Amino acid sequence: MIKAIVCVDKNWGIGKDNDLLFSLPSDMKFFRETTLGKTVVMGGNTLRSFPGGNPLKNRQNIVISRTQVRDDCIITPTMDAFLAEIRARKDEDVYVIGGAQIYREMLPYCEEILATKVDADGGATAFFPDLDAHPDFACVFEGERREENGLSFRFTRYQNANPKTL
Repeated sequence: MIKAIVCVDKNWGIGKDNDLLFSLPSDMKFFRETTLGKTVVMGGNTLRSFPGGNPLKNRQNIVISRTQVRDDCIITPTMDAFLAEIRARKDEDVYVIGGAQIYREMLPYCEEILATKVDADGGATAFFPDLDAHPDFACVFEGERREENGLSFRFTRYQNANPKTL
């Protein structure tokens, strides 16, 4: 199953200057626990944004990039090759983790979106599609409001009524 996991501000912003908008330890813990042992797929800028530019540990990392060459993750130079790698894992949970362009391109294939929604404007320059306005997506779970580092947020889950197959 293809899923996406994302933290968004109240405008569906996800990042600024190739960095996260907020520091929420419980969201990072949720991300880590949810994706551990799974396959994560991303664009090259997302990989470069990680500490030391290194792939996430204890996960299979698939990256679409025309410029990166490395042996510690699977690098695919084209969208067709990227989709083929994901297709090969059709019986696994695969998580799309960014950036904005990859989220947009993969959204139609995602059956589920795990979105941490922060009630703040993070001044984003990169955005996730507004699922509340998307005809194929419905919010099926909204967790209790939480507070951390002066920010109010909720964990939510959206389902895609019409996911495309790879």
